[in-house]
Amino acid sequence: MLRPLLLRPARALGVENPGDPGLWLKRLFVLPPAESRPWPRWLLRILQPLIALMARELQVRDPRRLGDWLYALVLVAPLAPDAQRRPSILMEVGRSLLGLPLRLLRLLMAPLRPLQRRFERIDFSAAGRRVDAAANAFALGSPLMTRLAVIAAGVLLLVTATTPLGLHQQFMMFGIMWAATLLIRRLPGNGPTLLMLAFSLIASSRYIWWRLTQTLDLDPGADMILGLGLIAAETYTWLILVLGYVQNAWPLKRPTVPLPADTSLWPTVDVYIPSYNEPLKVVKPTVLAAMSMDWPRDKLRIHLLDDGRRDEFRRFAAQAGIHYIVRPDNAHAKAGNLNHAMKVTNGDFIAIFDCDHIPVRSFLQTTMGWFLKDPKCAMLQTPHHFFSPDPFERNLGTFRRVPNEGSLFYGLVQDGNDLWNAAFFCGSCAILRRGPLMEVGGIAVETVTEDAHTALKLHRRGYNTAYIKLTQAAGLATESLSSHIGQRIRWARGMAQIFRTDNPLLGRGLKLFQRLCYANAMLHFFYGLPRLVFLTAPLGYLYFELHVINAAATTLAAYVLPHLVQSSLANSRIQGQYRHSFWAEAYESVLAWYIALPTTIAMLNPKAGSFNVTAKGGLIERDYFDWSISLPYVALVALNLGGVALAIPRLLVWNAHEPATVLMNLAWAVYNLVMLGAALGVAAESRQVRVAHRVPMRVPATLYLPDGRVARTETEDYSTQGLGVVVGADLGLSPGVHVRVGLSRGDQECSFPARVVVARGGRLGLHFDTMSLEDERNLIQCTFGRADAWLDWTEEQQSDRPLVSLGEVLSFGAKGYLRLAQDLYTRFESRWLRRGRREAGIAN
Repeated sequence: MLRPLLLRPARALGVENPGDPGLWLKRLFVLPPAESRPWPRWLLRILQPLIALMARELQVRDPRRLGDWLYALVLVAPLAPDAQRRPSILMEVGRSLLGLPLRLLRLLMAPLRPLQRRFERIDFSAAGRRVDAAANAFALGSPLMTRLAVIAAGVLLLVTATTPLGLHQQFMMFGIMWAATLLIRRLPGNGPTLLMLAFSLIASSRYIWWRLTQTLDLDPGADMILGLGLIAAETYTWLILVLGYVQNAWPLKRPTVPLPADTSLWPTVDVYIPSYNEPLKVVKPTVLAAMSMDWPRDKLRIHLLDDGRRDEFRRFAAQAGIHYIVRPDNAHAKAGNLNHAMKVTNGDFIAIFDCDHIPVRSFLQTTMGWFLKDPKCAMLQTPHHFFSPDPFERNLGTFRRVPNEGSLFYGLVQDGNDLWNAAFFCGSCAILRRGPLMEVGGIAVETVTEDAHTALKLHRRGYNTAYIKLTQAAGLATESLSSHIGQRIRWARGMAQIFRTDNPLLGRGLKLFQRLCYANAMLHFFYGLPRLVFLTAPLGYLYFELHVINAAATTLAAYVLPHLVQSSLANSRIQGQYRHSFWAEAYESVLAWYIALPTTIAMLNPKAGSFNVTAKGGLIERDYFDWSISLPYVALVALNLGGVALAIPRLLVWNAHEPATVLMNLAWAVYNLVMLGAALGVAAESRQVRVAHRVPMRVPATLYLPDGRVARTETEDYSTQGLGVVVGADLGLSPGVHVRVGLSRGDQECSFPARVVVARGGRLGLHFDTMSLEDERNLIQCTFGRADAWLDWTEEQQSDRPLVSLGEVLSFGAKGYLRLAQDLYTRFESRWLRRGRREAGIAN
């Protein structure tokens, strides 16, 4: 009966089968492939000028393409070098609207300008030195007085955290602490840092005490369940904050110790390079660099530990003149490989390098002095440095601009651990004393993080460890987000296994602060569930009007704002060089879903799971959006977007009586969307097709040309396969010309055969020709193995500026949503085009 009535609108919309509801929905938005319908003229006359104006103002390349509009709405088009941006009509309107309030603000601030100029003339460095001197005098005082002062500080913190204050008094306390912090943060040194940490501890402890004692009177049922989950997550966060302050408040900054002038007193060193399935091109530079370390030849033995038992590796070891070790099985993975090698070697010390970690020539001379100075020192660790970008750096474009995920650990945490004699073994770029290692049964095999567990066993036996924050080796970062997540899952599971089976808070042999440092290292990896709680907490109210915090919004703000602001300022102070503000949330948002279950299972069943090898040296042949990894993020985005949408009717109609509560949950959901957007940006894998990664290096180089000319040049970058050089004048070289390039190693010059592959703008790109093994070794010595190879690596990185960092995370979040929209649009477009072609083929 309805079919005749539907025929006319079906023909108008191009619906071939009026009985198909899906086709109706499709044709409401998508035209048939070969059909278009003109818009009404009156509508075009209205819309065309508006669309043209918007396209011009937003610099949309092609207004007919949805993708160009998405780019323009999210990104600002770059200007040509000589171009000047024309003032935008939209910007002029915005400027005129904001002009009056800004002028009024300047007028109100005018009386404070003389005070600001006087404030800027204060010598804060002198004040910082005085505060530092006072802190050092306290630290070096009598142990009894130090203990009494620590107890007094704990009692004072307890009193300040639990003393009730009225709402106005709480806000006033926040204002005073904030103003004092803004003043103190200008003072250099560790003493002012301790004052900032004290303010942060007071604010955070007051918040968590208030939450535990005043806000848990919840209705039975879902309110109580979700409320208890949130307070558990917040308590965990507060605990990690406190332990982190203890761990990182005063980094040791251990110096190097010189070796005796008499080399006969230097001990013998076995160098272990374990490998399983990595290609020889990855392993070879590490072996050649280890062979070139500055150490007496008769006291240095290089061992290639091949768990893959490959003939290619055996032949290479024989050609290079190093020891080749295999075993009959692969029991206990890397730990078993190292323990087997210990049975067939006998050096006094053991240096361990992952097969992609290339040591510099000074590694042993930089590190071995501490073992001779301290007979109880059983292990010394150096940083893990990566000359290739990890997935965050590559996909977000932050390589060498923003400290990467590992910078905080190797730049600050291990240095802080070292103060408390709690620096632990990280599996590579480290040296262990054979005797103590044999005493604890070799490398630990009970957990999949054998390195940290081994250090814990050494500390329980009373041995010391050390950490030198001087990069002495560099390797390859994980190539894809999936492999990066797999590596972090193993670390998280292993730390949970140790916490379950050999808990540092229990048992004998450890001092109090050693226990706290180890506990913090292990508990840190339990952030998966708390982060998921924070990413979903506002949804209980926005969806179902559940009140998970029994407090007025203004009261909550009075306690939570001091906690958030003071902790952010304190962490920016101690971590700013190694972790920018808001990046921790971004990293945790990416990993939380994937480590929550493994850590939980490891606590219930420590023997579950197996060791997984992290792949290195791979390629990513094209850009793509990793849907298999990003599905949890997409689901969380959809849930938070739904919550944001529901906030509007709640604010205007349903919950108009509590607008502050709605706005607070809305702001929380929007913040979650920003962090999840950054996670989506990381899941958008960028193309990576370099077989060998380029490393920047500026050193003199000599070009020997085919016609006998010699040109003095400077290198720009290098890899194991090529070299970039800057030439002062046009040398008349074209691609394909063969040259020799000379690089220096001390007073010795080594030359290498190469051919020109790029000649452009005073720069040459050279690709090395086939070289002998001796030439390859010399090349490593002149590049990756230079003692100063990594000293200036972080020069381009800036210290943290919280507002700038927030802007960065916001922009990455926007780009993440853009990449998601592009991928969805591309999939939608290709799907309907294929369907259109099939329909057209059937019609024909």
